[in-house]
Formats: sequence, structure tokens, C-alpha cells
Amino acid sequence: MRRWRELIIDTWGALAYKPAFRAVVEGRSTRLPGPAGASWVPEEDRRRLAAYTILAAYDSNQAAALLGEDGDDRREYGDASVVVDQTLSHLLGETQQIVVEGADDDVTAQEREALLREWAAGEHLWMRMQHAERNAVLLGDTVYLLAWSRAKDRPVLKTIDPGFYFPVLPDGAIDAAEYPQRVHLAWEVPGDPATGRKGTLRRVTYELGPISEEGSTTRTYPWASRPSALTCYLTDAEWDLDQVDKAGDIDALSLRRARFRTNADGEVLNRLDLQVDFIPIVHVPNTIGAEHFGQSSLLSAAQLLDDLAAADTDSQRASATTGSPIIGLSGARLPVDRNTGQPLPVRVEPGMVWPLGDSGQLSTVDMSAQLAELREYVETLRERLSVVTRLPGSVLGTVSPAEVPSGYALQLSFGPLHAMVRSMRLAREAKYPLLLKMVQRLYQLGGVLPSGENHRATIAFGPYLPTDLSAALELVARGVQAGVLSLETGVRILVDAGLPIEDAALEVARLREFPTAVTQRGDSDGNTPV
Repeated sequence: MRRWRELIIDTWGALAYKPAFRAVVEGRSTRLPGPAGASWVPEEDRRRLAAYTILAAYDSNQAAALLGEDGDDRREYGDASVVVDQTLSHLLGETQQIVVEGADDDVTAQEREALLREWAAGEHLWMRMQHAERNAVLLGDTVYLLAWSRAKDRPVLKTIDPGFYFPVLPDGAIDAAEYPQRVHLAWEVPGDPATGRKGTLRRVTYELGPISEEGSTTRTYPWASRPSALTCYLTDAEWDLDQVDKAGDIDALSLRRARFRTNADGEVLNRLDLQVDFIPIVHVPNTIGAEHFGQSSLLSAAQLLDDLAAADTDSQRASATTGSPIIGLSGARLPVDRNTGQPLPVRVEPGMVWPLGDSGQLSTVDMSAQLAELREYVETLRERLSVVTRLPGSVLGTVSPAEVPSGYALQLSFGPLHAMVRSMRLAREAKYPLLLKMVQRLYQLGGVLPSGENHRATIAFGPYLPTDLSAALELVARGVQAGVLSLETGVRILVDAGLPIEDAALEVARLREFPTAVTQRGDSDGNTPV
């Protein structure tokens, strides 16, 4: 009955069987690195931080150290890392591209699209996205941070480890889409005994609040048509770790004990007015759910990964006894140590000869059958891993595409993968347009873009499976010729199919300027298409 009462069903409940995870939740000492059990970590965030650490251990082949046993001889062959990398690859697709609505025929939208693409190149967006989205797939969450740079005259982008992210969610929030009014980014900085520097806790806080204490002051932002009484305040402070226990958790730290940092302009970062009415942080969950945080792609397979590591370890041990079999000797004249008179250890080496007496015998223990069984068990677990993670064997490398009976059968095997990728991309459908909206607003704040409503921009992910380019070309040609597809839609289809078209609007303009042979010649009946 007690175990039933202690059962907690949440995003990270799949790791409740881990002794290290339970130790953090129950407040006991643990071998987990990081501040999961630190006094400044809110109670509701300890399970999340403990889960992040355990999942990172799987990714780095160190999960055995968290099983509560000696894992020195435990074999982990990177199965978790393969699942994460393959999931990430299919999520992002072969290409990523910023697309602005109306850029096909609107000059202003085309200019906005060009500016955002230039910004993406300058900020290495696609490289940062690879890093950020890998965190999302592995840990369940990732975080982007934006700020205006006067030196670069553009918004700068940073990716934040989700373990540093502590949103203060509204009381009673039941909708994952509810945006927090206050967000903390916090981490510990270890001390340096050589210099005598103490360990510190640093906390960067973004908070929405009234422009004035009375709440009567308003401001009209470049992107809004109505005045607003809200602004975003930035506070960057640090505390000595030995003082943190007396100050409370991350949201209740006493500012009387804090030391405030300054920015490049010498301004003290204590409720600095950022002149924006939004928090420039975008949290991206890995999955769709009612909770604020997402779920790792490894959570459902955690126990399976443990079993697979155990089976690999047993297989390795069995292969050692198969390669160097156990040998029994009787009636053999073995070498003797001249000093002690004791038989010397028998070594099995190529070319070794043991003289046997008339009744001497030599026998070996054959373990090859057990090794074959273990290898078959490992393959069974890998097939189960493919089912649980929804990655077909051809993606994980356990099945060769040449072994599939037909292309249709191969296409059917991708069904679960299609569903998973659609769901993961849907979880990001509102997040990247929000990120690009913030980028445009910061450009307006810096005077680069004019005031007014911004265009909706998003990031289009390319195909994640090989496509039949000739079939796509034929589909577009027939569709445009028959008048059931516009030229703009046809070019979009070709972009999604993976053709190297960098600018869809420019491609449409080129096609209209130089009509193709398809639009110039008639069909087989001699009819000239319109």
C-alpha cells in the first residue's frame, strides 16, 4: 500500500526504478553529478534535473554507474546515442529553411525573408539548432535565448542547457502553452582552491512587470498599435554557495546577499529595463503534452537499454570463454617451480605441447552454444528497441534495405517513424515562428526594421527519407500543366522533395521569365495548354 501511495505518474516516471533517481526525489545522498539535490533547486524541479543527468549518462555510455552496482566491466555499445542521433536526423530532415508567408509574390515579404536568412547565416542558426534539438531529443527540452547586440547590430542567439532553465509557471497552470511571467536561468560555478575563489550560484532572471510602480506609465512598442504598460526586466546576480542555504530556493533567494553583474555599457543588471514587452526566451519541448516540459525519446526505452547492456556484457563474457576455452588435464607431466616444487600455472598458447601418460586425458568445455543463444537474445532486444523507439531496423542499421522483399514493404515499415516525426514537428510548430517573431521585433527595436506588424515566418524542415525526384518532377509538371497546381505550389513541392532550390520566390520568377518546354508545347493530342 505504501508503494502505491508513493507512485508518481509524470513525464519522468519511467526512470523511477533507478536507485539514483529515487535518492534525489527522497532527498537522500546520491552519486548523481550536478545540483539535482541542491537546496536552491525547487522541489518540483528535482525529478526533472535527476532525469536529465540519467539520460545524459545513457548517451555517454555511463548508465551502468547509476545502477547502484559496480559498472567497470559493464558493456554499453552506444545504442542510446544511435537512437538519439537517428531521431534527430529524421526530425530536422535533410534541409532547414526560413520561409516568410507571402514571399512568393510580395516584395516586402521577400526582403524580410532575405534579412532573416542573412541573420540565420550570421548566427549559425542551423548549427545551433542541431545542438539545441539534440538536447530536446535526448533530455526532452531545449531553450533558446535572444538579445540585441549593439556591436553586431543584430539579435544574437544562444542555446541554453535545459538543466539551467527554471520557469516560474502560473499558479494552477494546466495548459502547456501558458507562458511564464518570470524565468530564471541558474547554475553553479565551482570554486577554485588555488585562488581561494568560493563556489557561487549565478541566477539570470527575466521578468515581466509594469513599467512604473504605479502601473500608469505606458509605452508604444514598434510592433504594436496600442500602448502597453508591461516591460521585461533583466537581473543578473550571484551568491556564495555557503550563503544559499540561508536564502531559500531559486525563486526566493534574498537579493540582500547578492552581487549584481554589469553589462558591456557599465549598467548594473538589477531590474534593467530591456524595452520589450516579452521574455526573449523560447522553450522547445520534444513532445506534445499537457505539461510544460517535454519527454525524452529515450524514456520509454530506458529499461530496454539496461537489458541490452546486460545482454551485451554476458555475450562478451561468454565470447571470452569460447575464444579461450576451459581445459581439463589429467595424467600430464606439468612443469614445476624449482624453488617451491609447486606446479606452474598452465598457459594455453599456439604450439603448446603437453606430454600425457598412458591414462592421460584432455577435455574442453564448449560454450559456443550459449554464446549463440546470447547473440540471438541481443538481436531480439534490438528488434524490440526498434519497435519501442519507432525507428525501423533499416534506420537503426539492424536490417539491410536489400533484405526487404519490396519497396512497398519498406515504405510500410516507415509508418511508425512517419507518425513520430509528424508529432515531434507539430510540437515545434508554434515555437520557431515565435523565435523568428522575436528576432523581427528586436530588429525593430534596433531601428533596422520599420514599425508595424511583422510577417509570419517559420522554419521549414526538409524531407527525412529518400524521395523519388523523377516522380516529384512529373507530378509538378502534370499538375501545373493541368491547372490544378499553381507554379508557386509546384516549386514548394520540389523544394520539399529535396531539389537544390535555395530561393523558391526567385525560382518562380525565373520560370515565369523563361517558360519551360512543357508550357510551350502541346500535349499528345495537339492541344496547347493555357
